[in-house]
Amino acid sequence: MNRPFITLFALLAALSAQAAEPWSVERCMEYAAEHSHAVRLQQYDLDASRTERTRAIGAFLPEVYGSVGAQMNFGRAIDPETNTYTDVNTFYNGYGLQASLVVFDGLQRYNELRMARANVAMGRSALQAEKDAVRLRVYKACMDLLYCEGAVEHTQRKRDESRELLHQVEVMAEVGQKSEADVAQMRATLAADDYELTHMQSQTTKALLALKQQMNFPIADTLIVEKPAIDASLLPTDNAYNIYNVALTTNPRIAQAAGNVAAARYALRAARGAFLPKLSLSGGVSTSFYRNMDVGGHAPFGQQFKNNAGEYVTLSLSIPIFNRLGSVSSVRSRRIALDRARESLNYERSELQRIIAEAVADVENSAKEVQKMQDQVEADSLAAYLTTRKFEEGMASSIDVRTAAVTLLQSRVRLLQSQLTMMYNRQVLAYYEK
Repeated sequence: MNRPFITLFALLAALSAQAAEPWSVERCMEYAAEHSHAVRLQQYDLDASRTERTRAIGAFLPEVYGSVGAQMNFGRAIDPETNTYTDVNTFYNGYGLQASLVVFDGLQRYNELRMARANVAMGRSALQAEKDAVRLRVYKACMDLLYCEGAVEHTQRKRDESRELLHQVEVMAEVGQKSEADVAQMRATLAADDYELTHMQSQTTKALLALKQQMNFPIADTLIVEKPAIDASLLPTDNAYNIYNVALTTNPRIAQAAGNVAAARYALRAARGAFLPKLSLSGGVSTSFYRNMDVGGHAPFGQQFKNNAGEYVTLSLSIPIFNRLGSVSSVRSRRIALDRARESLNYERSELQRIIAEAVADVENSAKEVQKMQDQVEADSLAAYLTTRKFEEGMASSIDVRTAAVTLLQSRVRLLQSQLTMMYNRQVLAYYEK
């Protein structure tokens, strides 16, 4: 085997090992925050807001445009040189360059610029809020996947124990210590365990696909999520009221709602500016070329271009009187939008307070549930062990063994579920505590 082939093989092996490397839950969350479709769509909205801000800045600059025109007259027309009527065919060519600037427009452009800036700030908050929401959804999807994987592990463990017990019962039946009914019951228990294991493996596959979809992770690539450490001793470091006061100034959804109020306020002010007079300043230069198509002897183009040149300056004042209630309707609609934005802000604040109070209670209750389930698992483990020993001694039936084993499996799965639920509740609370 030559050296280049060995190098290529080593590189492919390294890439394969890297792809199969377990991902922490935090790494999954950050990957989703950068690659999620929802985050990318929100980024496009932010880019659109920035474009509108650029347009609002450009409204303060003068507007400059040039014009070129050509005209051929046949029959009766006005001679540009003598300003009298003539019946000959003439050609006229005009050039112009004009600039105009709005001096005052009732502060409409100023308020539209402030509204555009508020929309950009609101877009940033919306982008951050979407990233945080994606992180929480991915965290929840990771917990669902870890639950399914843990359930598969516990079910497989019970299936192995049932297989060993079946073998033991078959041996005891050969020597007459157990009946064929006990053997049949153990085989039924093993079959039920095989079915439950297959079902949980299917649920694990669905949970993995759901996680990849939330992360926008390639479906065909391998993704292994590393189970985080579980610590049941951690409780909220502060009460709900203090956490709420901190979240009011840091939560992006509150900032987004507040930005919406600011943008609506500036939009209303811009609409009111339409009732004020508008002052505009404009100026330009123009020149022309004229030629009699029937009679020669016209001045050269360069001479006419220079001699016919002229400049002008215009200052105009426009006073709005009646525009079919357009300005009145605009003010009313934007006042309604402002009231709606304020109500949305109040709702977000109230919802934030409720969510934080619920998160604090969930963390405290889930920690208690984990402790209770640990005690139940210990008790069910002892009960299952004693029932199995009684069955071996002929003091318990196979149905008792199956019931005790199923109860233990359910307790273990519920303990795993309560542990993962506690971790998710802590993650939610930590998001509002930051």
